[in-house]
Amino acid sequence: MSPATGAAARRAKDSGTKGGGPKGARAKGSRMPNGRMPKGRMPGGRMPGGRMPGGLTKARRPAWQEEPRALTTAGKVLALVLITVAVVAPFWVVLATSLSSSRQVTADGGYSLWPRELSPHAFHQILTGSTAGRALVVSLLLVVVGTAVSLAATVLLAYALARPGVIGGGWVLKMTLIAFLFPPGIIPAYLVVDNLGLIDSYPSLVLPVVVDVFNLVVLRGFFQGLPGELFEAARLDGAGEFTVLWRIVLPLSRSVIAVVGFFYGVTYWNDFFRALFYLNDPGRWPLSTLLRLLVTQGVTADANGTTASALQDTSRTALMATIVLAVVPVLVVYPFVQRFFTKGVLTGAVKS
Repeated sequence: MSPATGAAARRAKDSGTKGGGPKGARAKGSRMPNGRMPKGRMPGGRMPGGRMPGGLTKARRPAWQEEPRALTTAGKVLALVLITVAVVAPFWVVLATSLSSSRQVTADGGYSLWPRELSPHAFHQILTGSTAGRALVVSLLLVVVGTAVSLAATVLLAYALARPGVIGGGWVLKMTLIAFLFPPGIIPAYLVVDNLGLIDSYPSLVLPVVVDVFNLVVLRGFFQGLPGELFEAARLDGAGEFTVLWRIVLPLSRSVIAVVGFFYGVTYWNDFFRALFYLNDPGRWPLSTLLRLLVTQGVTADANGTTASALQDTSRTALMATIVLAVVPVLVVYPFVQRFFTKGVLTGAVKS
């Protein structure tokens, strides 16, 4: 055999052993001659757990990046439809019943799904009461003034507690959190308000709850998340604390302040207990307290400030109209601040 023929034979043998021959095919395909897989390997050369030979791991996409299946999509749509119906249907029944006549409501069994006889008599009957107009004005002023005072106090306290090096800041924060975890009872709160001379006055509806600890923690966390370089640059320019707060912090915190202000406004609008507890004159009650009295007892306050029957019989339409009056203002304001919720509250909560 010539040297060239021997070299060609050796190259053919080597190529068959490494990949071209049966032995190479068996090694590459990872199967034994009897068709079984080698111990510890899976089809395609993978190891148990999705690992590839040599320590490599096959990349897998997360579930939310997979193509949605038709059954999964149909289930999501059905769930959204059911949730929407469960939320919208009760309010629609309340609105339809409030706009229906008493005769139609009685014929329909107490509730109406569609006002065939459109009648705003229930709203007119409530709003034209002797003190309902005054109560509405009181509620609006209470929401505006109370929200402004609470926002100012909460922003100032949260900014002070968020800045490092404030003398006594840690103790103030601890006392605030203790008051949140262990709120005072009804009788101690009443005694404090009485000793301050606030009984039968509108400040008693604002000052005892001027700062909410949850809103304080959210604002403090948001302020702590602001870049420290902004404060250093402002101080180098000679700005004081109030200038920094007014010109730097507040413009950057519009979202969280809008959300916190919405929380305060809803709280003041829906709060009926403090007026019932601290105001002895029913003629000075806000709308929420009057509506609560109407729903529970079917009475309201007359011009002399004493409770008297406003409706000879509290009809179902009047009760539904009362619910609409209490809910509609919040529903009107909410869309304007909804876009701030994720950016405001979640950012402040996470960074705190």
